Amino acid sequence: MEQVEQYVISILVANQFGVLTRVSAMFARRGFNIDSLTVGETETPALSRITVVAHGSQHEKEQMLRQLEKLEDVTEIREMPPQNSMHRELLLIKVHSTAENRHEILDVVSVFRSKIIDYATDSISIEITGESSKLNAFIELMRPFGIIKLCRTGIVALERG
Repeated sequence: MEQVEQYVISILVANQFGVLTRVSAMFARRGFNIDSLTVGETETPALSRITVVAHGSQHEKEQMLRQLEKLEDVTEIREMPPQNSMHRELLLIKVHSTAENRHEILDVVSVFRSKIIDYATDSISIEITGESSKLNAFIELMRPFGIIKLCRTGIVALERG
């Protein structure tokens, strides 16, 4: 049985109407499951970068790459292995705070090098960026305070060097 792995793929596409629909439709038609998908304009306004995090066997990954190559609007596809690339994610999280626990929350914020973006009498909103494992650890430390809302962007990645 083939080993299932998580992988990150960077797809450079034409920045025009309908491209994301065509790319995501290819994933759906072929039964590929997406763990995370982010899209944004690049340094060249005519191009967008789609970063996909998925999991599957080596065969399934190769099949996905071949299918992506067939799409007209795709100009470049790169696998982004962790040893050769930088992966980051953004988390916005709002937690309950009281006068009694506020200092404890601020200590965790400081240790994780995150940032307070909104401060109310009964809640604190925090912004944190980093690898997914860092964000997961931060969320677990915030759970006892009571998470009101959270939102994650999904992974973005660039090759090193």
